[in-house]
Amino acid sequence: MKLCYFNDYRLGVAKGDQVVDITDAVKEIPHLHNRDLIIGLIDRWDAWKGRVEKAASEGRGLPIKDVRLRPPVPKPGNIVCMAVNYMEDGTLKEKPMINAFHKAATAVIGDGDTMVLPDVPATIFEGEAELALVIGKRATRASQGDAMKYIFGYTCFIDGSARGLPPPGNVFFQMKSRDTFAPIGPWIVTADEIADPQNLGITLENNGEVMQKFNTNDMAHHIPRCIEWASSIHTLEPGDILATGTNHRGLHAFMDGDKIELTIDKVGTLKIDVKDEHKRRWARTTRSQHKDKGGEGPHTPQTGGKYAK
Repeated sequence: MKLCYFNDYRLGVAKGDQVVDITDAVKEIPHLHNRDLIIGLIDRWDAWKGRVEKAASEGRGLPIKDVRLRPPVPKPGNIVCMAVNYMEDGTLKEKPMINAFHKAATAVIGDGDTMVLPDVPATIFEGEAELALVIGKRATRASQGDAMKYIFGYTCFIDGSARGLPPPGNVFFQMKSRDTFAPIGPWIVTADEIADPQNLGITLENNGEVMQKFNTNDMAHHIPRCIEWASSIHTLEPGDILATGTNHRGLHAFMDGDKIELTIDKVGTLKIDVKDEHKRRWARTTRSQHKDKGGEGPHTPQTGGKYAK
């Protein structure tokens, strides 16, 4: 099942090219705003799944092309992002130590929305293609053996970054938690629809050009280990997002006017735009291309716009 939000945060089930409104079928679930309803539904899924299925089968569908999709989890309690969690097509000689960071929930945007690059002296802005897990039930010190039981579903996730901000050192907060820097969507695919999340192709296109292309089987720390480790640090709650990391070799500059499409097998395609009123520019090269050309640093230098040297 594919659960989504659309228009004025109506909760729906996507079926092919249609979406069926199920909001009224689950409105008795306690919530303050429709944007909170999905978390209550996730928490009570076993009891409400039948009503959702009935409403989805009996309701009248609307063409998805005629609605505005919204983030499928507009207000997650936590967004945990795994850091350096891919073997980078075999270019890493050793498995990196497991690590992660938090991203602000207020950074969330949805399909069709715009990532806005802020007025800060970043050396580059990037977006990382990632598979994200949506937690289905409270997980505290979950074991790897039980970890998959805590997954409600999967969605596409783009981890926006403003790199190179001063002061040097631990700058994850100001690099990762900018407004609009956490696009997710277009919906949540429930876990029962994906038999093997550890073998999904991920492709990110920028203006129609493939920039990132990798498979989740290249993760350094597989999904059960990520859940085990994250839940050993703090409790994961229903509706929390755990993003599983990216292959950095295809990272490249996000710039004004870019149209981004992230596609994950069996999950869907998340589309966003990029806006930068300062019109900053970089060469359209990936990190691996920059390295192969003998360039200094991990990415291409800025070539124009505000803050260019």
